[in-house]
Amino acid sequence: MTKPFQREPIGNGVYFSSVTDTKFKHNRITVGLVTELDRAAATNHAIVPFLLRKGCKTYPDFTQLNRKLCELYGAALSCDVSKFGSAQVLDLSISGIDSRFTLDNSDMVAACAKLLADILLNPNFENGLFSETDVALERQQIIDTIESQINDKRSYAMSRCKSIMCEGETLAVEKYGYIEDAKKITPALATEAYQRLIQTAQIEIIFVGCGDPAQAKQIFANAFAQANRTPQPLPKVSTRTRAEQVKQVTDELDVAQSKLVLGFRTGELDSPRKLMAMRLMVALFGGTPNSRLFVYVREKLSLCYYCAARIDRLTGLMYVDSGVEKANRQKAQDEILRQLQIIQKGEFTDEELTATRLLMQTSLHAVGDSLGAIDEWYMVQIMAGKAASPDDESALVEAITRDEVIAAAQQVTLDTVYFLTGKEAQ
Repeated sequence: MTKPFQREPIGNGVYFSSVTDTKFKHNRITVGLVTELDRAAATNHAIVPFLLRKGCKTYPDFTQLNRKLCELYGAALSCDVSKFGSAQVLDLSISGIDSRFTLDNSDMVAACAKLLADILLNPNFENGLFSETDVALERQQIIDTIESQINDKRSYAMSRCKSIMCEGETLAVEKYGYIEDAKKITPALATEAYQRLIQTAQIEIIFVGCGDPAQAKQIFANAFAQANRTPQPLPKVSTRTRAEQVKQVTDELDVAQSKLVLGFRTGELDSPRKLMAMRLMVALFGGTPNSRLFVYVREKLSLCYYCAARIDRLTGLMYVDSGVEKANRQKAQDEILRQLQIIQKGEFTDEELTATRLLMQTSLHAVGDSLGAIDEWYMVQIMAGKAASPDDESALVEAITRDEVIAAAQQVTLDTVYFLTGKEAQ
């Protein structure tokens, strides 16, 4: 990359980060409102970026806003809700071509930054509130989004396992919140949530692309200079590092294919090297097409329709999720645990480890291929309190030894076994 990651404060609890790379022809600016996940407020917070996306005082409806985006050479505006550890992140992003590629040498960086700042800080309120019509539409959209997650049984099973593992902890709160809360959202509640976020959230602005981020930085610094803010510090992610006993939960729903999810705790990962050793171990275990779960549990023994392992690097929690026949539930669980024991004993080949290492490095090198991937990469780094580039992590992958992978596997303890099945599944 032409200019590496840089992050600096530009206001009270407001940070501006940039990564520039001349191979791109576009720029992307993302504003993330970062707040601690809270069961009572998560749903009200989740609706805010979707309401902001509707318009602002300057462009008070969707039609006028989209006309402005078309004038900016088809700039794209998007919003999202993400979960990073115990934090809820509410994003607004704008992407557009760089000034060099306009017909009239328009300053696209400044224009896009001004529009995004206007959308964020000058909503189109009616009598001081979000409009009833917009709230009704986005309230239903939030409900539909939550229901769609429930209908995706693989995603639902993962979510249930996480909730059981982290019961009573902030980590268990869903990023979009809950249907019963969504049904209660009013213009007053949505407006209150917006005002609370603008006042108290940590604000992360990330500029990625080929342009000069200096103007965008100044525009946002000026915009937030007028904001009355008392930002709240984000607490560190806190969860148990070891499982003392195994929780087992079974749910019965209308499903044709049963879902088996195993949740593990991975011990103390108190250094970048330990975390990377654990990530490499998880990839070897079940994170690649040549992993032990894929090759043995799925392909050779045909115990699962799919079987994969993943780790949340911010929490240190590892999950193995699989689609199984009800009759194969115990066989699949036993074989998954047996494959973990094989790694714990070091009974894997150097060729397996080398192939896994190369696949991880290939994935890391691919981060730089898109603006969205770079944006997400550095948001994870910010949330983890780091500033490592994909190349930095690729070098660290190369440095991890076989013994470190084995030691990482030996830290893993099974915490939760969640099984979702149908009453008639066989």
